[in-house]
Amino acid sequence: MGQYQPAQLKLYSPDAIARYYSYRPWLAWGRLLRIISSFAGFIFSLKWDEWQYQVEQNKGKRAIQLRELLTRLGPTFIKVGQALSTRPDLIRKDFLEELIKLQDQLPPFDNAIAYQIIETELGRPIHESFSELSPSPVAAASLGQVYRGRLISGEEVAVKVQRPNLRPTLTRDLYLLRWGASWVAPWLPLNLGHDLSLIVDEFGTKLFEEIDYINEGRNAEKFATNFRNDPQVKVPGIYWRYTNTHVLTLEWINGFKLTDTKSIREAGLDPEAIIQIGVTSGLQQLLEHGFFHADPHPGNLFAVPDGRMAYIDFGMMDQLEENTKETLVDALVHLVNKDYTDLAEDFVKLGFLTPDTDICPIVPALEAVLGNAIGKNVKDFNFKTITDEFSELMYEYPFRVPAKFALIIRSLVTQEGIALSLNPNFRIVEVGYPYIARRLLTGESPELRRRLLNVLFKDGKFQWQRLENLIAIARTDSNFDVLPTAQMGFQYLMSEEGKFLRRQLVLALTEDDRLHTEDVQRLWNLVKDDLKPDRLLNVAIGILTELSREGAAAILPKETLLRSFTDNQSTNKK
Repeated sequence: MGQYQPAQLKLYSPDAIARYYSYRPWLAWGRLLRIISSFAGFIFSLKWDEWQYQVEQNKGKRAIQLRELLTRLGPTFIKVGQALSTRPDLIRKDFLEELIKLQDQLPPFDNAIAYQIIETELGRPIHESFSELSPSPVAAASLGQVYRGRLISGEEVAVKVQRPNLRPTLTRDLYLLRWGASWVAPWLPLNLGHDLSLIVDEFGTKLFEEIDYINEGRNAEKFATNFRNDPQVKVPGIYWRYTNTHVLTLEWINGFKLTDTKSIREAGLDPEAIIQIGVTSGLQQLLEHGFFHADPHPGNLFAVPDGRMAYIDFGMMDQLEENTKETLVDALVHLVNKDYTDLAEDFVKLGFLTPDTDICPIVPALEAVLGNAIGKNVKDFNFKTITDEFSELMYEYPFRVPAKFALIIRSLVTQEGIALSLNPNFRIVEVGYPYIARRLLTGESPELRRRLLNVLFKDGKFQWQRLENLIAIARTDSNFDVLPTAQMGFQYLMSEEGKFLRRQLVLALTEDDRLHTEDVQRLWNLVKDDLKPDRLLNVAIGILTELSREGAAAILPKETLLRSFTDNQSTNKK
């Protein structure tokens, strides 16, 4: 590894890069001086505006200056700017508006060089692969640019070409960023700087994955497989015969950027429906598949004329472990249910707190900050509020953001920002929590059933209000049907695995050795609109028969339970 050349390094290795430049420091000195002088000039301009009382007058000018500075410094710093463009909690609004332009408004590199790269990578002249190829790129990004073309066989395609000499440039910049992080970290707030080198390493790992177009093609196919049964999500196909490490050929997507609200409406599409697809598919990636798109900026998401939402650019992806997915579901449920002790334990499991952290003083702080962020109505919840409020805790308590979760947070905040651009009144929980409720109520895996039980029981008591809330929220999702859910729940209740739940229900219905008719009424209200009376009676008789096996016959006479359901039916008919 010690004799590698930067262009030959396939995977990001901070140790190998450090060894290379430690023996050749002069290769990095010139670059370091250029970076320092560029930012020193920008910082001096900001200070000059303060001294001259011209901050407001020049803020637009300074935002443009920052964008142009990052563009001149090249791909690594453009990617840093792109990451910051999704963080309204860290960046001023005027800077934010300019940094957003780094996502897809960058200067292209020379067409002749791009055409030469295509021919070299594919091993044949352009005309032998493409019957048409645009004379200039239709889009230019930080790591490459895209041409619109048509294969000899007739398919319309997008041809993505990587910028030349990219790997040596990235290795040098990452070496300097990591070196700078080791110096800057002690001067930053404890929890922000604690893992600064790890954040640089995560950034470097993702950059190296992103510049391997074969890896990106595999990511696209894996993503497409995960959504193969979803008629609302479109993923472009990959043409492997015309793809190599630095050239990627994929299906052309005709559509509108999600920020182009005018075109979306003119095409007869409903922005609200597009928002719902985006949020639901994002949650599916995190909570079901565990394989998520970590760079969902507006240049990578399109509304397709047939009503689907298309994802493109699969260079920056990440994978969640099964236990992490499960803990995320727990954390979301605990957050909405305001179970802050359990939420603090979830933060330990997810790595935001170390295992030896005393969570006792943290619980009331979570309740004070997150309770205020969520508000009295769950619909007031949004990630921007959470990130603003949560950042205060970072200074007072030993929270840290694991590198993997920096990508997740970025992804969620970005998707919420896109949704807000389509609908300023958007609240992510209005779409997201019905999906989570449906997942809990219809989940067939033992893990999801266990999580549903954790939601429905607290301190050994059945929480009727939570069940009512879950079903009410799930019903707002058009994909939710209570009948098969009730049938599946009944099958589970009658199974050996449901033995614990049967006993808990007996205790819930017969507290103090008496039948609580108000609980029967609550059960009836949950299902009366979806189950026919005869089916409901059959279910009641089945439950009673099974509960009798648990020794509850003396407490719950069959006639009493049936009379309760019959009376409720009569009341409903009236």
